[in-house]
Amino acid sequence: MFLIVYGLIFRSRRASLLALLVIWICSMPSVSNKLVNILENDFQLTAIEKVEKAEAVVVLSGMVRAVQGTDGLIYEWGEASDRIFAGIELIKANKAPTLILTRGLLPWSVGIPEGEFLSLEAQRRGINELNIKLTKAVENTEQEAAAIKELLEGSTNKIILVTSAFHMPRAIKVFRAKGIDVIPYAVDFRYSLRKATPMDYLPDADALKDTSFFVREMIGRLYYSIKY
Repeated sequence: MFLIVYGLIFRSRRASLLALLVIWICSMPSVSNKLVNILENDFQLTAIEKVEKAEAVVVLSGMVRAVQGTDGLIYEWGEASDRIFAGIELIKANKAPTLILTRGLLPWSVGIPEGEFLSLEAQRRGINELNIKLTKAVENTEQEAAAIKELLEGSTNKIILVTSAFHMPRAIKVFRAKGIDVIPYAVDFRYSLRKATPMDYLPDADALKDTSFFVREMIGRLYYSIKY
C-alpha cells in the first residue's frame, strides 16, 4: 500500500510496478497456502483415543458470528467451529469430566457472549449442564487464560486445550505463562493438500486474505513472545 501511494504521489513507475508485483505474489494461492502451512505445521490432527486425560477440556472462543434473522439475532458457525465439536467429543470420550467454555465478547460484538451459546449447543449434543463451566467475559487469548486459571484454582491445572491449529502456538505460550499445564488438541486446519494448477499462480481475493491473516497472526506471536 505504501508503495502504491508513493508511486501515485511521486509518479514513480518503478514503485507502482513493484507494488503491483508484491500484491500479485501475496494474492497467489500457491504462496498463501504455504504461509498458512507455516502457521500450522507444528501440529497434526490427533485421534481422540490417543489424547491424554486431564482435569478439563478448554475450548477457546472465536467460531460464532451473530446475524440478523426474521425473529432477531441468529448465531451462525464460522470457520473455527471444529473447536466446539472436538471439545464435545473429548468429553464424551471421558478425556476430562469438565468442559470449560469462554465468554468471548469483543467490544463490537452484539448478542450474548459466545460461550453461553456454545454451552447451549453442547447441552443439545448430550453434555450435562453440570459438566460445563463458563468463564467471565473475555476479549482475547490472554484474558481467556487468566479467566480459566481462576476456574482451575486449587486444582492440578492440567487441561486439554482445543483451538485452531494456527492459533495453538500463541495459546500454549500464554496458558503456560499463567501456570497451566497444557495438552494441545489442534483442530480447524486450514492448509489444504492439493495438486498445483495454473490457477494457483493467478491473483485470488481469498489468497490475499490468507496472506493478511498470516501477517496478523505472526504479529500476535511476536507480541506474546516479547511479553512472555
